Amino acid sequence: MSPKNTNAAAPLKTAVFHILLALSDGDHHGLGIADVVEENTAGAIRLGPGTLYRSLKEMTRDGLVREVSAPAGDEDPRRKFYRLTRSGRAALRAEASRYERIVNISRKRAVLPGTR
Repeated sequence: MSPKNTNAAAPLKTAVFHILLALSDGDHHGLGIADVVEENTAGAIRLGPGTLYRSLKEMTRDGLVREVSAPAGDEDPRRKFYRLTRSGRAALRAEASRYERIVNISRKRAVLPGTR
């Protein structure tokens, strides 16, 4: 994505999609995001620190997420928390719709198990 590219129609990198999906239920700090992604994918996707923090930096630059204050009572002041922006939610919605179309085609063509 180019700086400030908030084009919801642009396909997202896999890591970016999963980070946005993790943030769709609320604010998380970096490693918390990685934990949610791993849980959501049953361990199939594990975001290493390089991928995670590079993606968050680019996503912040592009306006998909923003840094927010830590919740009251958070014991580690070094943690950075992130929140989905309106543009981030639009990009997430567009990508999820793209995936939905692919799944629907896969069902019609009996590619998925149990679709005959």
